[in-house]
Amino acid sequence: MSLRASPQPVPTPDGGSDFAAALARCAAGDGAALRSLYDRLAPRMLGVALRLVRRRDLAEEVVHDTFLAIWEKAAGFDPARGRADTWMFAILRHRALNVLRGEARNDLVDDFEPLGLADDGPDAEAIVAALSEAGALRRCLERLDPVRRQAVVLAYTHGLSHGELAGRLGQPLGTVKSWIRRGLLVLRECLA
Repeated sequence: MSLRASPQPVPTPDGGSDFAAALARCAAGDGAALRSLYDRLAPRMLGVALRLVRRRDLAEEVVHDTFLAIWEKAAGFDPARGRADTWMFAILRHRALNVLRGEARNDLVDDFEPLGLADDGPDAEAIVAALSEAGALRRCLERLDPVRRQAVVLAYTHGLSHGELAGRLGQPLGTVKSWIRRGLLVLRECLA
């Protein structure tokens, strides 16, 4: 395999020309070059990612995704347009911002566990049906839409957090919080 011809990068004190050469080898499919980049840059990248996303698990994911992107896009690096390390850290920053945007949109919480959310307890409708037919709480709960009623009942009878409810119901966290808040307002007005 031959490397594509490229202008000679200007050596920089921090090994910028070495990084460019390693990227060229990655583009040619050299896994050892990626490993070399990882060994040299991953600790610094993890520090930058931690400052951006403020959670170690997310920062590690960002660094992992960054190196996958470096491997996949190495052929797209052009040394004439900038330094190799700057290019790689730009990928890191982009990945971290995507994680932050996704986290803001989904508002992920530490207690959200997509596996094992189903339980053997009674479902929300069975709990409502078990309430006395003459009871005010049952009448008020029946005013809610079925999905909102389910969210409120599961939150208060099973002690599920908003994150757990979002996972169980397959809805964004913000939507579930909204359902609970609005459902409680309806219940408060109904029971007053």
